[in-house]
Amino acid sequence: MSVGRGRRRLAAVALNLILPGLVSSGCGERTPREPPPKKAAHAKPAKLSEKLDKNGTTIVVGNTKAPVTVHLYEDPRCPVCQDFEVTGGGPALRVMTQRGEAKTEYTLASFLDQRAGGGGSKRAVNALRAALEAGKFAEYHAVLYRYQPAEAVDGYTDALLLKLAGKVAGLRGPAFDSAVKTMRYREFVDRSERAYERAGGDDPRGPGTPTAVVNGLQVPEQYYGVLFDRRLFTQFLKAIRNQPGQWSS
Repeated sequence: MSVGRGRRRLAAVALNLILPGLVSSGCGERTPREPPPKKAAHAKPAKLSEKLDKNGTTIVVGNTKAPVTVHLYEDPRCPVCQDFEVTGGGPALRVMTQRGEAKTEYTLASFLDQRAGGGGSKRAVNALRAALEAGKFAEYHAVLYRYQPAEAVDGYTDALLLKLAGKVAGLRGPAFDSAVKTMRYREFVDRSERAYERAGGDDPRGPGTPTAVVNGLQVPEQYYGVLFDRRLFTQFLKAIRNQPGQWSS
């Protein structure tokens, strides 16, 4: 059994103990994402609400009254964050956010620039803040992780960030391009990193990325594997929606 699959199985067993009925037979295997509901011909998905929280560092995507809130701590250069966003629970979370079943909050860190060298994380966080200003944060965030460069090469250059922005309809323009080239949101980048570090509590390095806090409770290490299994993560969030008291206790 692979380490990843073993971790997912352990997460499934642990979660079943605290949220009975969460896991059906065969859980913990990597399976395709649940298909979205059928839409009428030519129907377009509703535009997601995107805003900067009053604390000045949290980016909130989705219906603010959704019954499940997932707060993510991520660094754009983090390859494990890419695992979550591209092949793990991230796509399932985006579907649930689109449906109004969950809302997603983001605290964007940039500590990997110091650890790995370079400035790609800071440039990417700045570009994501510029995308929020244009109402395109969620789309651009998904694109950046899909095309994430190798962590060691510091590949989030201005040129790449602008090129990837071209994959998001309506994002490129004088305001966005200038914000990327001039690091217009440098202050936001620094504040976000400090918010990430504070979230670590006694550990000044921060909680690690990715970290998920669901309805105010951090997903603990023994359940960490649930983040990387699309089907199990969907079941997990739906169980919390249906049994909020069980999770909070």
